[in-house]
Amino acid sequence: MHSEIEAISATRFEGMGTDNRERRWRGMKIDTTKFLVPEGKRVKLKDWPTKVKPHFSSKEEYKEILEKHTMQLEALQELLYGANQYALLLVFQGMDAAGKDGAIRHVMSGVNPQGCEVASFKQPSTEELEHDFLWRAEQRLPGRGRIGIFNRSYYEEVLVVRVHPEILAGEGLARELRDTDVWKDRYRSIVELERHLDMNGTKIVKFFLHLSKEEQRKRFLARIDEPEKNWKFSMADIHERKYWKQYQAAFGECLEATSTKHAPWYAVPADDKENARLIVSQVVMETLEGLKMSYPKTTPMRRRELLTIRKELMK
Repeated sequence: MHSEIEAISATRFEGMGTDNRERRWRGMKIDTTKFLVPEGKRVKLKDWPTKVKPHFSSKEEYKEILEKHTMQLEALQELLYGANQYALLLVFQGMDAAGKDGAIRHVMSGVNPQGCEVASFKQPSTEELEHDFLWRAEQRLPGRGRIGIFNRSYYEEVLVVRVHPEILAGEGLARELRDTDVWKDRYRSIVELERHLDMNGTKIVKFFLHLSKEEQRKRFLARIDEPEKNWKFSMADIHERKYWKQYQAAFGECLEATSTKHAPWYAVPADDKENARLIVSQVVMETLEGLKMSYPKTTPMRRRELLTIRKELMK
């Protein structure tokens, strides 16, 4: 599998010259374990960086590495579809302006849209509130052979709802259920769901795009100052910014409670958008490469049938 993917990449980049090509290969490997949230370990987000040394030396090199990554992801997605044994679910969470949309757009730019679907989760609808908090996400899970991407997710129910507990009161949950330790209960429900999905072939990787408050301020200003970005800005963003400390505490406890071997969290430094995209794409590649996948083998009977058809086509 790996040789096949590498061959495709090498063909695409053969015009770069040997020295440059070898330098790109050496430079593109990222140690993703640095960003992995260990299972069962205490998480204090202030101890996790929002910016690290770039994994590229120039804009040109960034584009070349990202292109290499997207080419490999394209080949891996085709294998995922052909093997039809696993599904992949990517979950993106982060503060406003953390770069979730951009990461999804750039990292997944090379995959076949027919085998990939993005679901964005906003305020629950009336119908969704009539069900448990995981129900709406379960409706959007990817089938075997497909990649599903959640831009925000069921984790909003232990993040936004935790920061704003008045939302919980409006969700129709019985008082006796709200009076229990609802957050620990929800963490347990999430972990059990993700374990169930993993046992049934849906591999899950979760990305927390870790943004600093100062970088968020700069990005908000850019949304105001650049007319083409005005549509991205909302006064609600400023309102939520006032709860920065509460959100950091909620994210920290969430990552601590729900990062597991079968559904790990990666705390990706997000102050540098380009660097974050390379880290995300490296993690996705490693996840797919870790699956035991192969294309279906042709049986002798099927092979004879194909050779008969070939003879007919050659006439």
